[in-house]
Amino acid sequence: MTDARSKAFGGAFEDLPVLVTGHTGFKGSWLSIWLNELGASVIGYSLDPPTVPSNFELSHLAERVADVRGDVRDLQTLRQAIEKHQPRVVFHLAAQSIVLESYKTPKETFDVNVGGTVNVLEAVRTTQSVKALVCVTSDKCYENQGWIWGYRENDPLGGHDPYSASKAMAELAVSSYRRSFPSRGDSEGRGATVASVRAGNVVGGGDWGPRRLVPDCMRALMAGQPIRLRNPHHVRPWQHVLEPLSGYLWLAAKLLREDGERFAEAWNFGPLQLEAISTEEVVKKVIALWGDGSYIAGATPSEAEPERLALNWDKAANRLSWRPVYTAEEALAATVEWYRLYQTQTARFEPADMYGLCVDQIREYTEHARKLGAEWAT
Repeated sequence: MTDARSKAFGGAFEDLPVLVTGHTGFKGSWLSIWLNELGASVIGYSLDPPTVPSNFELSHLAERVADVRGDVRDLQTLRQAIEKHQPRVVFHLAAQSIVLESYKTPKETFDVNVGGTVNVLEAVRTTQSVKALVCVTSDKCYENQGWIWGYRENDPLGGHDPYSASKAMAELAVSSYRRSFPSRGDSEGRGATVASVRAGNVVGGGDWGPRRLVPDCMRALMAGQPIRLRNPHHVRPWQHVLEPLSGYLWLAAKLLREDGERFAEAWNFGPLQLEAISTEEVVKKVIALWGDGSYIAGATPSEAEPERLALNWDKAANRLSWRPVYTAEEALAATVEWYRLYQTQTARFEPADMYGLCVDQIREYTEHARKLGAEWAT
């Protein structure tokens, strides 16, 4: 990435060992690519990729990072990975991330999302190398009231479905560890500054998750089939995957500072547009960008997910000087571009290598952020 390595995030990750749990997943793979391009020494800790295909495999990330296979529910193996690689920063993204799946596997959802988070907190607590920990939860950690305004970091946590409840519980665990084991409190100044982050519904190339809106759209469009839209009127805070990742990275850079304890809190990272965007609007935009296609609305409706969800990111704007960059249209355009190139490569029976496009999209996003005056990019 031309000049992004030297400028973005104040050069905080240059030559820095950074561990990413869940690096084989959608968000984790994009974060690992970005860190790699920022000059970090990336260590991934995860199970095998959760989907076939996956952005991890298509980007050949195993050749570019230290690829450690392990389960966050396995504290001993996790500790061994941290002790071996001595990361300075840990981004915890490993999770069971599908709301509807949590109804089928509630115990596994709680074990991974709560128990796994506690294991990461415990492994970090007992190591000397880690100085900053960013735990990724979800915008669904808030008790959903159906409000038209966005949830703030001090709104009540909760959730009736196992996924949302597990994310709220993970937030409580992070808060407990942060208060019980202060990062700068002992005579040797050891310990990590710990923050949690909550983001909106992310879109982007390389997401093949089941029962997720944009992946469902792209699978249908590439197959020449109509998109089956479950809940056309549901509203979500849609944002490109690079938006929250820029927030996570900028927050981690601040946690590494001498005054990093000031930022050891919970943070929201939401989309640029404040107006509500329904799933039906998203599908229409995707079809227009693709240039062809159709959809069937309400084919398999579900009442398991709340109808409305919005996120307020005023705190990140005011205290981190962070801002989102892309409009919903720009986010979806970048997403469709990724899948179009993937389809072109596979149609020609070429071995797909999406790393270059991911890097190009990170560079374009960084340059766009710089033009808008985003502090992390300048």
